[in-house]
Amino acid sequence: MRIELATEPGDAQHPNEDYASVALPASGEGGAFVLLDGVTPPAEDYGCVHTVPWFTARLGGAMLELSVSHRDMTLPELLSTAISRTADIHRDTCDLSHARTPQATVVAARWSGAAVEYLVLSDSVLLLELADGSVHPVRDRRLDELPPAVRDRRAAVRALPRGSAERAAAARKYVRAVEALRNAEGGFFTAAADPAVAARAVSGSVPRAGLRSLTALSDGASRWTEVFQEGSWADCVAQVTGHGPQSLIDRVRAAEAADPQGTAYPRGKARDDAAVIFVAP
Repeated sequence: MRIELATEPGDAQHPNEDYASVALPASGEGGAFVLLDGVTPPAEDYGCVHTVPWFTARLGGAMLELSVSHRDMTLPELLSTAISRTADIHRDTCDLSHARTPQATVVAARWSGAAVEYLVLSDSVLLLELADGSVHPVRDRRLDELPPAVRDRRAAVRALPRGSAERAAAARKYVRAVEALRNAEGGFFTAAADPAVAARAVSGSVPRAGLRSLTALSDGASRWTEVFQEGSWADCVAQVTGHGPQSLIDRVRAAEAADPQGTAYPRGKARDDAAVIFVAP
């Protein structure tokens, strides 16, 4: 078995909001990993006294522990329980009904001798490399399928100069439009304080014998393919397999540095937190 991971903040002056960890049970059979990408709230009140890294550490830790200790539960059931457990820690001090309460995207996988289970919620990505060498992305496409009016607002924001007052004003309107669709019918879903969203995740399983590797990417790492178009998903897996997860993050940083204002490759953040987990079970 080969296991490697890397994570790096987009800005060294701010805490990394991504979470990545792997666990192997004491039995020595199977294992699990969890990757979370914390949602950065606007610089305004979000109803919680805790930071996004506080939230991702607790939700990720709960999900990982449950994944190896409760093998009788499915990954959606485990995510639901982890969300409830995390919410219970701070529901007495924080307004968990706030639209901006700490939340995260989720990628999780668990493997045994027979099968590999997986779960994806929101815009992080899981790449399944099959025994024949083909690579299949598991993605939750709902964030890509927002109403045209919202997508138009996003395009308008990205067309304005970074750092300008016009862009800031347009961005506030876009954020409000997106927030109205978060964890709502017809919108998209993230792991926050409502355990019911776990049922909205993309989940499934494949035979372990038919799988060569798994690669989990936060959207700060998947932008190598999705934003910068440096290579296909298969190229992405080949990069990680041949040179390790940090090499992919390094290549993302190089692409970001070459387009610091997001002119050639429009994106929400010039640099983003990035996390990669690679497992060949």
